[in-house]
Amino acid sequence: MRKLSDAELERYFIPGNRFTPEAVEAAFEILTERGRLFSESEKIFIREMILAKKQQDETRTNQEKEVWKDYITTDPSAIKLYSRNTILIISLVFGTIPGSILLFLNLVTVKRYTAAALTLLIGFGFFFLQQYILSTAPHDGRFNTKYNLEIGILALGAVLLLVMSVVAMPKKLAYQAKSPILPIVLSVLSIIMYILFKESLSGYPIMSVFRLLGSF
Repeated sequence: MRKLSDAELERYFIPGNRFTPEAVEAAFEILTERGRLFSESEKIFIREMILAKKQQDETRTNQEKEVWKDYITTDPSAIKLYSRNTILIISLVFGTIPGSILLFLNLVTVKRYTAAALTLLIGFGFFFLQQYILSTAPHDGRFNTKYNLEIGILALGAVLLLVMSVVAMPKKLAYQAKSPILPIVLSVLSIIMYILFKESLSGYPIMSVFRLLGSF
């Protein structure tokens, strides 16, 4: 900013500008160092502008946090859904298919049918995408390289389901966490799939547990 002319720095004090509070403060300090004399009313105006911008940034940050917050309640009258954390953990450990099924049921419950259908496409699509990439992508054949690639694709699918949950579900919806019975059943089915298709599902974290147990 020190390379900017005085006229360019003065633009930082124009009402409604989009500069950050730190940039406005820096412009004020640079102009003061250059000998620009600010009247008391100008100083008050600039201080208020900086304070207002900081408050706007804080409000924006809090709003972003609220979007990602999971509003679980014990209110018996609240709607029942599978928690976001449950869906994320299931997706990371057991794959996007069981995670997408849980999110699909949530979206159907709140009548977001288009998003529900898209969720299933994502869940099943990422499973087949993982198999396709692993069968075609070049790698050096070492276990670590293959494993990292599998985990990377798996994590991407889980994050995508998380984003879908944030975007498609009603904002700030308070709900009761549903029984963990279905997530447990889906997890057990995923383990059975591992037993039947060890090679295809070798990259899932739960499969590493099996490998470790098998080494004892």
